[in-house]
Amino acid sequence: MKFSMDRNYKPSSPVSIFLFCCCCYLYIISSSLLFNLSEAQTTDPVEVRALNSIFQQWNTKAGSLWNISGEPCSGAAIDQTGIEDNPNFNPGIKCLCGTTNGSCHITQLRVYAANIKGVIPEELADLTSLTYLKLDQNFLTGPIPAFLGNLSSLEILSLGINSLSGTVPKELGKLQKLTLLAFGSNNLSGSLPPQLGSLTNLDQIYIDSSGVGGEIPQTFASLVNMKTMWASDNAFTGKLPDFIGNWSKLTSLRFEGNSFEGPIPSSLSNLTLLTDLRISDLSNISSSLDFIKDMKKLTVLVLRNNLISGGIPSNMGEYGELQRLDLSFNNLTGRIPAALFNLSSLSNLFLGNNSLSGILPPQKSSSLRTVDLSYNELSGSFPSWVTQQNTSVNLVANNFPDDILRNSVPASGLDCLQRNFSCNRDPPRYSSFAIKCGGSNMRSSDGVDFEADNSTLGAASFNLTNTRRWAVSNVGLFGEREGAQYTLNTLSQITGTLDSELFQTSRISGGSLRYYGLGLENGPYNVNLRFAETDYKDPSTLTWESLGRRVFDIYLQGNRHVKDFDIRKEAGGASNRAVEKNYKVQVSQNYLEIHLFWAGKGTCCIPKQGSYGPSISAISVTPDFQPTVSNLPPAAPKKSKTGLIVGIVVSVAVLSFIAIFVVFYCRRKRSDIDEEEELLGIENRPNTFTYAELKNATEDFNSANKLGEGGFGSVYKGTLSDGRAVAVKQLSVASHQGKSQFVAEIATISSVQHRHLVKLYGCCIEGANRLLVYEYLEHRSLDQALF
Repeated sequence: MKFSMDRNYKPSSPVSIFLFCCCCYLYIISSSLLFNLSEAQTTDPVEVRALNSIFQQWNTKAGSLWNISGEPCSGAAIDQTGIEDNPNFNPGIKCLCGTTNGSCHITQLRVYAANIKGVIPEELADLTSLTYLKLDQNFLTGPIPAFLGNLSSLEILSLGINSLSGTVPKELGKLQKLTLLAFGSNNLSGSLPPQLGSLTNLDQIYIDSSGVGGEIPQTFASLVNMKTMWASDNAFTGKLPDFIGNWSKLTSLRFEGNSFEGPIPSSLSNLTLLTDLRISDLSNISSSLDFIKDMKKLTVLVLRNNLISGGIPSNMGEYGELQRLDLSFNNLTGRIPAALFNLSSLSNLFLGNNSLSGILPPQKSSSLRTVDLSYNELSGSFPSWVTQQNTSVNLVANNFPDDILRNSVPASGLDCLQRNFSCNRDPPRYSSFAIKCGGSNMRSSDGVDFEADNSTLGAASFNLTNTRRWAVSNVGLFGEREGAQYTLNTLSQITGTLDSELFQTSRISGGSLRYYGLGLENGPYNVNLRFAETDYKDPSTLTWESLGRRVFDIYLQGNRHVKDFDIRKEAGGASNRAVEKNYKVQVSQNYLEIHLFWAGKGTCCIPKQGSYGPSISAISVTPDFQPTVSNLPPAAPKKSKTGLIVGIVVSVAVLSFIAIFVVFYCRRKRSDIDEEEELLGIENRPNTFTYAELKNATEDFNSANKLGEGGFGSVYKGTLSDGRAVAVKQLSVASHQGKSQFVAEIATISSVQHRHLVKLYGCCIEGANRLLVYEYLEHRSLDQALF
């Protein structure tokens, strides 16, 4: 057959043919991918049923980010993000799709801080592909189920901050792929199963405050990949395992508040990668600091209350990354190396309650802001850094000579608070005192007048009252808590008392809190201590925020009267319930010491970082004998007719002179008095600061801190003792206009709150000084805001 060709036909170009073929190929490939993807997005039905049952038992729902189609393995569950990348992806799962049977499998499950209640359901055993299980910060009860040991793919198992009980199942030792194990802050019991020593891939273990005890199994020697171990606040006994020195990859080790015996193993010297080492409260056998000589990467070193003897290593200047050093409550002797005070990285130094001697180092780094040297044998004069701004220094109970104390700026009561506590001892003056810890003065329902204890204390500070009747000393840092305050306040009603207000404020401490009664007549005394736990939610709420435990020891006159005192346990398990404890003590040296001491016990981080340590609401001390002293401060002697007799004898000329002077003085001061009365009448009156506080905060109103100047005064940048950055406006009072501006600003800003207004923290009225304290606004024009 003969085929003819149309003359008008033009064959396609090679390029067109190529493009057409490419399009067909892409269509076929994309169709195939879509088909496969559609098949892969079907979750294993067994796992779907298990997940639905688990969530039903926990009375929780899947998040919208991954349950958008009714198919669990959808949305965020199959994207490329991590399960913890989005805080709203909670509860959340992650899936692995494209398996041989065409199904998706749930590989990660996270239900975090959701306050789920109940037990860990058996249906979890059906999620056999799980590699990640995180159920922290809930209110799970019952035991840790043994079937978790069958989830052989698990790499991360985290059950911390719950109310789980029972023992740790030995079946967890079958989880050979596990790299992280966490069950801290629970109510477990028993010992750690030796089978956990077979988890050789484990590099992180968090079991602090879990309740486990006994000796750490010898099988743990095999955990040579360990990088982080937190095991504080448990009932571990025996000696610190020597094999820990073979965990050469270790970077963080915490063993505080257990029942271990010393010494600290010398093998720990091998742990040269450590950045965070915290060991405390060892007993029986002393240790030395020789083992730290090569730990030059340390940023945090806490070796508190370990019976450590000898001196502080002279090479401490080589620890160039050290930020926090706590060697307090040991038996250290010798001088303090000057190089330690010159470390540019060091910000917090605690060397109190040792036997260190010599003089204070002459210089310190500007980064060193907290220095505790209390309860040592230090003497000599005060170097200039003791009075530097923004430095918290505690020098209570040393041997500084009286002439130095009387003539030195930092004294401020130190003459009363040296080793012999000499205030009002010759003769004694007082026979009682009462303190409203952390709050303002008040009278109780039984007529006791409680003095205010609302001074600003820091991590190493003290305060002596004007009457020198009592004093308070605080030492201790609240772990990783930023901007820590050392008082607690609540508006909740306190039950079990007629004086709810008396318990609504408390003084708290991150380590050691001491109150002193000074100038007391010797004899037997009744000591009444009042407490209320206001920082934790009540257990009846069944929330993770209620699971905290505050534990500390109570010492009176240096003798421990109560070990492991738990306010809420004493209150029958309730929060916001008053607790009173009464003790009898003997005063023989004219002073009384009440010491509340944190020995590493209790939870650390519920409901927030740094929620631990001593807390007390009020103190009342009365004599158990008939006192012979006046119990009145020097400024308030008993009334007598002496003044009247002297007044009669005084010449008329002198009386006339005094009268003229008083009239002149009153006229001159009347305007100031009227102004102060006007200020005190302002509704919502802000906090007041002393002139000394603001002088310290601004480095004596240093011109380098000056932000600007206007018609009514200058503004300086400053830092308060609690770390807050402020702008201090120093008003000129040379004219009546300046004074009026002072009162007007307080009245206006105190009554109006708006995001466009500079926040007013408070003011100062002392003599002719008028100052306003505002929030410091970073990256904004303070001079424009305040003038």
